[in-house]
Amino acid sequence: MTFARNAAMALVVLLLLVAGAWSSWNTAQHVLLPKGREHGTLTVTGCTEETCSGRYVPEDPASRLRALTIEHSVAAEKGETLPVVVKPGTQEAVRTGWGGGLHAWLPLGGALLLAAPLIGGGMRLPRTAWSVAGAGAAVLLGAFFAL
Repeated sequence: MTFARNAAMALVVLLLLVAGAWSSWNTAQHVLLPKGREHGTLTVTGCTEETCSGRYVPEDPASRLRALTIEHSVAAEKGETLPVVVKPGTQEAVRTGWGGGLHAWLPLGGALLLAAPLIGGGMRLPRTAWSVAGAGAAVLLGAFFAL
């Protein structure tokens, strides 16, 4: 019975972590693998509840100036200038640097925090659970302070 419980908990933990990583990768790939993508700065001019838009100035002088959008939670306030990478084929930008990287991994950080009680209580591995919870909390707190 102990083996079955541990196997079930391990599958649930694995599912949580894979879902968190999968959700994070959609944004994180643009921050972690920026080669071949368009870089520049975005000056926030206005925000809605979900997105902020602004004037994009590319680093490459051959590229054109245009308006882009970014997630509202990443853009702090109107008038702020943010370093960004443009998602290929879209008019959407992703913040770069430590703040953007940690923000991209927020779903994985949440998944780590959710998995920690399952590891500690269900699998009876308290040290591992504390380590996983610490890693998740570090990602969440790092994103909070970096942005």
